[in-house]
Amino acid sequence: MTSKTISVSEDVYNLLKKVKLEKESFSQTIRRLVKDRRISDCAGLWSDLSDEAIEEMKAGVMEIKRLASLEAAKIEGR
Repeated sequence: MTSKTISVSEDVYNLLKKVKLEKESFSQTIRRLVKDRRISDCAGLWSDLSDEAIEEMKAGVMEIKRLASLEAAKIEGR
């Protein structure tokens, strides 16, 4: 099998190093992390978030949608 060299920033390397399993190569770690996932794999991932954090996220999404609508209106000349 051929290989390719890639560059990652030090913070990304450290993140990969944290999630790398014992005896797993970095290639195997990356493959495991990016393989196709089912939506059910995500169930419960944010269950530890506070109600406040969830409300902040919702507000952020709404603000992004509002700004995107404004930009779209500018582009359309409204």
